[in-house]
Amino acid sequence: MSKTTIDSKTQQFRSLSRAYSDASILMHEAIARKAGLSGTDHKYLGLILQKKELTAGDLAQLTGLTTGAVTGLIDRLEQKELVKRQFTKDDRRKVLIVPQEQKAMELLEPLFADLQAKTLALIASFSETELQVIEKYFTEATQIMQDTAQSLNQ
Repeated sequence: MSKTTIDSKTQQFRSLSRAYSDASILMHEAIARKAGLSGTDHKYLGLILQKKELTAGDLAQLTGLTTGAVTGLIDRLEQKELVKRQFTKDDRRKVLIVPQEQKAMELLEPLFADLQAKTLALIASFSETELQVIEKYFTEATQIMQDTAQSLNQ
């Protein structure tokens, strides 16, 4: 393959990747607005739901947000009853942020139903080999982005 062809394919891939990233951000912003959240609050709620429970310090380290910004985030999500602060039994000074999963699912599931159905149909259209390539790309691209974010946050 010539250098010109490689450069053209790389540029096309970057363009598609950028379009995917932009569409993802815009979609999540729209979902967040419908849910009465900001886009970042919606995405950070997703992280909290995945982790099941974490401290404010853990959340600050994970996101790169300042502790003050994390406190504001938790306050906003707690006001909407999507998370709660819970003292640990061992050390009452330590506070865990615990998602209110049922409330969050009641709010978000209806907004994701159509997206999930269409995504499942798309996944079903790929062969096993194609899915393995897609999985490899997402796994490795995710690691690159996590490494980049961690480096920039230090």
